[in-house]
Amino acid sequence: MRTLPQRSRGFTLVEIAIVLVIIGLLLGGVLKGQSLIDSARVKNIVQQATSLTAAVNAYQDKFHALPGDDVQGTTHAPGSTGNGNGDGQIDEYQLAPQHLALAGFITGSFNGSTDFMTSAQGGAVYIYNDVVAGRGGNGVRLDNLPDSFAEQVDSKLDDGKYNTGSVRASGPYTNNGSVIQRTAVFF
Repeated sequence: MRTLPQRSRGFTLVEIAIVLVIIGLLLGGVLKGQSLIDSARVKNIVQQATSLTAAVNAYQDKFHALPGDDVQGTTHAPGSTGNGNGDGQIDEYQLAPQHLALAGFITGSFNGSTDFMTSAQGGAVYIYNDVVAGRGGNGVRLDNLPDSFAEQVDSKLDDGKYNTGSVRASGPYTNNGSVIQRTAVFF
């Protein structure tokens, strides 16, 4: 009896299509998941900037001085390591979070020299008098945000343009993965 040679079988087009659909769904899920994580980080950064602005305003309402710049900072925030000069500019960025925390407006422990706030992206956060993109004044400064994050923060709080309005960035938004050195939310 003669045996027929066995044919080797490959994948059918339907099988290949099913595998490609599954791979596409997995990749789409991973990318969507990353997008959701990034969106949550941006919302956290916006909320942090808004909360810090509210804390500064509450401190100013209560003590008639800006945190960090308060000439009676050690009285208003017992345990504080220093007073400001009262010139209306928060140049004493190391004292600002300390005054706010010790006066009960924010949580955290800030020693006035080396402990700083950080954003959800991990960059430093300052309450500071700064000049960013041609505008100067007191504000919340967020350092080293990805440009897409900085643009979203600007869009949620202002006009979405890096060099106009109350939210300014140290460079244009290119959405190419670059990092914006400084983003300021002026109050």
